[in-house]
Amino acid sequence: MRTRIKICCLASLEEAQRAIDAGADAVGFVAVRPASPRTIDDSSIAAISARVPPPIATFLLTTENTAEGIARHVSATGVSSVQIVAHLDSTESERLRELLPATKRIQVIHVENESALDRIADYSSCVHAFLLDSGRPTQPTPEYGGTGRTHDWAVSAEFVRRSPLPVFLAGGLTPANVAEAMRTVRPFGVDLCTGVRTAGRLDPEKLEAFINAVRTTDSELSAAGH
Repeated sequence: MRTRIKICCLASLEEAQRAIDAGADAVGFVAVRPASPRTIDDSSIAAISARVPPPIATFLLTTENTAEGIARHVSATGVSSVQIVAHLDSTESERLRELLPATKRIQVIHVENESALDRIADYSSCVHAFLLDSGRPTQPTPEYGGTGRTHDWAVSAEFVRRSPLPVFLAGGLTPANVAEAMRTVRPFGVDLCTGVRTAGRLDPEKLEAFINAVRTTDSELSAAGH
């Protein structure tokens, strides 16, 4: 299986194009609140996503926690996929399926402990995929991703085994550790932000090294029959 690669926290059309040219399957834009250095405004996301050619997927990271709020945010940005970083109430998730039938909906699960596994049943009927990250949304200052921190990949591996949906793995991935992550977790896709950045900017060398590591590991796993 070819592991999908999503490059997140992109801040300009130039960064998006660099990621696509390097071999990314998806590009992500951060519009979470409270704002961080990675956040860009909705009009910029809309302008960039309009220039991204198919079949590259465009992801909006939103902290909206109601179906109507998420739907409005997607409409304002024109993306093809929405990455829901808050643990959405199940009724809101059901409602969102009705409001955004043509938009791919990806529910983030913040893996703080084994209780993350309980979320599979909560969302499987409402979304298209899961994304496992290392945020801490319950902290006084919520963390919704981009931490540069890994989590317990044993929990992530069990999540993949149990999930009926595709699962992306995020959280502290780098060119140096992505091969181990892939062998351990066997995700559908990998997603990263800080691991391909230097001084806050997308680093072409790190980007190339990461994508080469993923593709090399894909080949190794395929040859081994996995």
